[in-house]
Amino acid sequence: MSSETSSPPDPEFLAAAAQRRNATTGQAIPTAELLRQHEQRQKFRRLINPGISRPNSQEAAIASLKILSKISENLIREPDNPKFRQFKPTNDTIRRHLIETKGALEYAIEMGFRPEVKEFQPLYVWNERKSEELRLGAQILQETIELAEQKSARSQKNAAEAKAVTEAATRTALLAFMDDRKTKMLRDQRDRQNREVRAHHSPSVDREGTTSPSSPPSNTEMPGSGHVLSSLDPVVVDEPPPYRD
Repeated sequence: MSSETSSPPDPEFLAAAAQRRNATTGQAIPTAELLRQHEQRQKFRRLINPGISRPNSQEAAIASLKILSKISENLIREPDNPKFRQFKPTNDTIRRHLIETKGALEYAIEMGFRPEVKEFQPLYVWNERKSEELRLGAQILQETIELAEQKSARSQKNAAEAKAVTEAATRTALLAFMDDRKTKMLRDQRDRQNREVRAHHSPSVDREGTTSPSSPPSNTEMPGSGHVLSSLDPVVVDEPPPYRD
């Protein structure tokens, strides 16, 4: 709820507003009256912001505006109903949202409600000469509430979208983690199976590839077979006959 400046309105703005109002009501509205209405609207807007919105929480401010709007709309709809022409400050709802909420009671007073005492009971009674202020105040209340609700709806939508993005990212990360874990489990299982296959084939390969040393067959003749060298048997060497003349 943003406040507006109180600078004098542009004459062209007033002329355009007068044309729109005349087209709607069929009655010509003097420029001076448009200026007065504009200033009254600005006053109501300032009573809302900063008057109500600044010293109170957003939740408390909106609740007070809705109570003020309900009071004004009921009175505009049934201006002769005594129940709607006054309210008790001791009522729990009125006390919380108009008396204890800063700035809210000032708005009701600006719409024409004045403090009175009837039968020893404090009341705020509407002055019927303030019908124009009541109408303008009700318009500004409705305008402000609608803008606040639109802003709240946008904020909720943005928050929901941000939450959805965060949840989607979390799900994606979780799925990626699960995929990585599953891939690792499959890889470990494959490696374990490969090790088991290698362990199963390794003994037979060793048995087939390893040869034990064997003695040469008995029927194999070695060089020099049949000749035995022994130091016990003298070796006879033939000597040539002596030389004779």
